[in-house]
Amino acid sequence: MASAAVDHMISLTIFMAAILIFIGLFSQTMQTGIAYELHSALSTKTSDLLDTILLNPGLPVNWSQRDDAIIGFGLQNPDFSQYKLSSLSPMRLTSFAQSPVYYPETGAYYSNNSVGVGSCLLASSAKSFNYSTVSKMLGINGTYGFQFTLSPTITVSIDKASTGAPLKLSVNAAGTGYPLANAPLSYSLILVKQDSNNYPSYSIINGATATDPAGFTQLSFPGIDGESQSYALIVYSYLSGLKGMGFYVHELPSFTKTVIPLIDSFQNRTITITHGDSVGQPPQAPSYSLLSYNASFVLLTEEYTLRPVALDESSAVGKVFYDSSRESNASSVNLPPTTDGILIVTYKGTSAGQYGLVLMPWGLSSLGLPLTFGGNPTGQEWVTTDIRQVTVGGISYQAKLELWNLQGYKGVR
Repeated sequence: MASAAVDHMISLTIFMAAILIFIGLFSQTMQTGIAYELHSALSTKTSDLLDTILLNPGLPVNWSQRDDAIIGFGLQNPDFSQYKLSSLSPMRLTSFAQSPVYYPETGAYYSNNSVGVGSCLLASSAKSFNYSTVSKMLGINGTYGFQFTLSPTITVSIDKASTGAPLKLSVNAAGTGYPLANAPLSYSLILVKQDSNNYPSYSIINGATATDPAGFTQLSFPGIDGESQSYALIVYSYLSGLKGMGFYVHELPSFTKTVIPLIDSFQNRTITITHGDSVGQPPQAPSYSLLSYNASFVLLTEEYTLRPVALDESSAVGKVFYDSSRESNASSVNLPPTTDGILIVTYKGTSAGQYGLVLMPWGLSSLGLPLTFGGNPTGQEWVTTDIRQVTVGGISYQAKLELWNLQGYKGVR
């Protein structure tokens, strides 16, 4: 009898242990299944949300050309269908990549979407839309976090490859992981004229060539000293329906002053031109600096050359100064009511050899700039990603959306 009781207790113990093991395995399997379903649902939500952003123009449909608030958010160009985006709408989004810039003259902040030396895209934060505002418009505020990026499909990188004259610039064109072999290139060299005029002008040298099988080419400009002259190179590349562009601005190392254009109104296309020292942290020295500027606006033609568009002469040229002992001055210029283009501002100091230029795109794609907008996915438990191939103002981009659940996955580890 005692032996039977012991056997019974041992059997019962083994049975209970098996039940506990089974429950543990079943619970783990259930958690894995629940996590899979939640991740699948998040992936579907990511795809739907990305299409919501890309396939509707928002409300009102021309919100990119206004200064007031919007009812619905979307980036599609209202004049087209499918994945063709407005190049002006992204300009009203507050960049995640860089902090806003403060302008002490008016006490205003400007969203900073600038990329690279010599380019400037600073838009009034009061007339831009931040991450929180767009999240509410999309109906995901407090539920999902996201980061939206626009990246050029074709990357055109430009590097200086010479010292002195002639000026030589190396151009490399690449797609997503592969070189753009034997691709046609069109380029425009913007050369600041160093003459005695009060307001510096520029000349444009246009040309065309092609990349080699490695996506590389070198441009040479005889008679141009790459050290003592201020210039910018804009390059367009296209192949099999894909279009990309890049730019390079050479700043004289001995001249550190600059002019900065600030976008104050999208509706009126109003640009404030101010001295670079009056934006952000003030310089330590000198306390006074005067710059003469000359602003012009150019469009990209079908032949991939730059066509100037006239600006009001009374505001297109002028002088700006910075003085730490009193308020600095600024000028205002209105862009013409045309499509996308580039504002070119050439400027000079009071001494010989002090020249420079800055480029400001009107439309994100006018200089092929990228955009990073939204929250930070780093450290999130699970992030899903979806990508679409789009065109922005005729330039090929990849639109990527990263999405995560702000409420976590309760009971799932």
